[in-house]
Amino acid sequence: MTSNEPTSHRCEDLHPEDPGPGAGPVPRPEYPRPSMVRDRWMTLNGSWQFEIDRSDSGRERGMVDRELSGRITVPFAPESELSGVADTDFMAAVWYRRRIILPESWRQVADDVHVLVHFGAVDQDATVWAAGIEVARHRGGFTPFTADLHGIAGPGDEVTLVVRARDPRSGAQARGKQSTEYGNDGCYYTRTTGIWQSVWAEPVPATRMGRPIVIPDVAAGGFRVRVPVTANRPGWSVRATLSDPDGRPAGEAGVRADLDREPALWLPIPAGQVRLWGPGHPDLYDLDLRLFDEHGAPVDRVASYAGLRSVTLRDRSVLINGEPVFQRLVLDQGYWPQSLMTAPTDEDLRGDIELSMAAGFNGARLHQKVFEERFLFHADRLGYLVWAEFPDWGAHTAGRAGDHQHPTPSFITQWAEELERDRSHPSIVGWCPLNETFQDLTDHLTVLDDVTRAMVSTARLADGTRPVLDASGYSHRDPGTDIWDAHNYEQDPARFAEQVGGLAEGRPFANRGPEGSQWSAGYAGQPYFISEFGGIWWDPQAAGQVGGDDLRQSWGYGDRVASEEEFQDRFAGLTGVLRSDPQMFGYCYTQLTDVFQERNGIYRFDRSAKLDVDRVRAAQQRPAAYEAHGADGAAEDD
Repeated sequence: MTSNEPTSHRCEDLHPEDPGPGAGPVPRPEYPRPSMVRDRWMTLNGSWQFEIDRSDSGRERGMVDRELSGRITVPFAPESELSGVADTDFMAAVWYRRRIILPESWRQVADDVHVLVHFGAVDQDATVWAAGIEVARHRGGFTPFTADLHGIAGPGDEVTLVVRARDPRSGAQARGKQSTEYGNDGCYYTRTTGIWQSVWAEPVPATRMGRPIVIPDVAAGGFRVRVPVTANRPGWSVRATLSDPDGRPAGEAGVRADLDREPALWLPIPAGQVRLWGPGHPDLYDLDLRLFDEHGAPVDRVASYAGLRSVTLRDRSVLINGEPVFQRLVLDQGYWPQSLMTAPTDEDLRGDIELSMAAGFNGARLHQKVFEERFLFHADRLGYLVWAEFPDWGAHTAGRAGDHQHPTPSFITQWAEELERDRSHPSIVGWCPLNETFQDLTDHLTVLDDVTRAMVSTARLADGTRPVLDASGYSHRDPGTDIWDAHNYEQDPARFAEQVGGLAEGRPFANRGPEGSQWSAGYAGQPYFISEFGGIWWDPQAAGQVGGDDLRQSWGYGDRVASEEEFQDRFAGLTGVLRSDPQMFGYCYTQLTDVFQERNGIYRFDRSAKLDVDRVRAAQQRPAAYEAHGADGAAEDD
């Protein structure tokens, strides 16, 4: 049984209620939603009945109502080793089944308890039944959704949950880096089907708070907090209490909850307790939120946390808390050999950030998947900068290279769900909805134009505090994009310097289409960075054994270096070119780890040492011209 005292940025100490007899060891048992903590919850990770439905005929064959033939360990995808299934063939549909007993003690929550079952992510189209009754549908393999069991099961009841996940081999959907071929190849990796993030249940009252929206206001010295309230009632109120990073009271505010769907509170911080969040000083405030009825009795309580941090654009600068911070980012794919897109443990999520920081990076592009929220939780606590994106690599207009990731309305829906989940995390300093979109500029508007504008507009409506980069690399279709960037994998530092050296004259390096065709609207002086470069091919384990033309075995960008010394020289040279440009606010190096056949990581796929990380760190810690002198500084001699 858990304590009645919820925690916030220390929610690793919050343990689930007993999932029932015979459950065995529970994988990924930590609290899944650290930005909105309730004290009562139950993990549903662990062993479920499971069956592959390769022809997607299970509904007609009665799989909603019958026992399933196999077992799987949730939350690991059936393609992964840790799931216990390890089947990497195509699965048109998969089914899950589990009987659970809801704790009797949950009756204490309210007279009318709603039991919510939360799914962190299920790839691709999910349908959920409880006691044979459909309770939820969700399209999109990367974002969370919830099933409400009210009227079907409550505290003390036993209920059977059934989940069907459909993941067709072809058709337009956001896949990120998941291969549409049988095997891995190039930048495509083993697929993920079905449940791949935590499943858990919690009891809530009928009138309750939703996920708080925490907006830091550095200029005014406080936090603006909006608290969605479900089924508002006359005379009810919301109260917020703030504690500073040292645990001292730092403010309190209350407001009526029955006049707005999202009651708003202002929490000013006393001058002596103002602590800014940023790299090297990840100070976090605890936020306690309570909902009271018309008699002043507490009805609901959640805990959250906040970081006081600002992101500002000025000329070609991206300022954090008003200061130029050179963003030494690394591309983080978030794959593991034994568990694919799901981290084996919560410690592995934190461990990847620590590996990155040990190599001298101060942040990451979270590349081509929506990472588990626990990753952002650790980034918040470690002072690690994050650019969050959506997994839609290579989105293109219909008719180009099939329909692998042709944009659909589901892109926009999932993007909105990602923004809703993550917008209060201080570690996120920018949004990027698209990656390497393919389209020449023509006089015709396309679906890609529509989806690009919609995703950029959705980000700005959901969060006006961070910049939005319309698409990382390739085609900048929105002339009003806040940030401009390009991808450049030139391996020779001298040629690299020539290619990217025109920024001061307003001629930034831009990706172009076949035969030099123009992909992007004109550059308008936005802050600029090279958001993919490097990718140095260093595969010491396969040196002299693997041919350079087989992308299924080993590859990187350019010619494979012959020694670690050559790697270190090239890495220092490429990063030095970008650090020397006072107009460049940062870079993103490809990549943190090897991923399957992609052997261009700083670390091996299993996170073991691949090279001298201290030298990598030393090369990056040399002063950046942008940081030393601001946007108008002189270039260093590197």
